[in-house]
Amino acid sequence: MTKELWTVKEVLEVFEVDERFLSELEQEELVCPLCREESPVKVFSREELEKLRLAKVLVEDMGVNLPGVEVILRMRQMMFELRKQFDEILEDLAAQLHGRIE
Repeated sequence: MTKELWTVKEVLEVFEVDERFLSELEQEELVCPLCREESPVKVFSREELEKLRLAKVLVEDMGVNLPGVEVILRMRQMMFELRKQFDEILEDLAAQLHGRIE
């Protein structure tokens, strides 16, 4: 996925989902299209498409319902944020240790 923004038509074709599924994900705010002033066409970012891909796998392959998908996506986002914080702490510790060694 090297494209930055994808139209609804492209999303439906590439991800092989139907419009109803995409609409349900939007209604539950699991994926959110970008709103651009210069164009009335709904587009989706790569980040939103990754959530769509994961939601599709959870629903179709694992039988998870939409509330369950919401919980999983929220927990996933929290894990990414915690990982970022942990990486920042490690970088700070490495800088402090480097300062003491010199």
